[in-house]
Amino acid sequence: MTDQATTPESDIPGKPTSASRTTLSHIMSHNDTNLLGTVHGGVIMKLVDDAAGAVAGRHSGGPAVTASMDEMAFLEPVRVGDLVHVKAQVNWTGRTSMEVGVRVLAERWNESTPPQQVGSAYLVFTAVDADGKPRRVPAVCPETERDERRYQEAQIRRRHRLARRRAILDLRERRAAEGLD
Repeated sequence: MTDQATTPESDIPGKPTSASRTTLSHIMSHNDTNLLGTVHGGVIMKLVDDAAGAVAGRHSGGPAVTASMDEMAFLEPVRVGDLVHVKAQVNWTGRTSMEVGVRVLAERWNESTPPQQVGSAYLVFTAVDADGKPRRVPAVCPETERDERRYQEAQIRRRHRLARRRAILDLRERRAAEGLD
């Protein structure tokens, strides 16, 4: 596994993946439905953000704010009466930011069938101090081969986010220099 006893350039001890992993469960009601009669995607997104925020706060030891949400995928519809489980864990940490991976599972509240994965997302959180300024976070220490794979995949997603941001800023600068924007 990745050996990260301390966060780079600091003496904050790293934390194992399991230290902040959490599951949020919620039963879906008629108040959660959209015009099609299934659970509104925004309701699921809020549960995802809530669970990921709890994980980010636990891992960082204080407040953390959502910086971005990547790849929110809705795989199956969620229905009224489904018991939804939102499972979240820190996949990767930087100096002040963390990627949290989230899996959304659903099962009928009154049946004994196994939960089915209905969604997934990746969110980036920034740990903040009392003034809202970024603060350092502990390194995440993968514990299993699955945690290690998630850590490596998160590094790839980070590189892609940064490259996309650079490409967009470069395009805007070129267009502005040409008088187009």
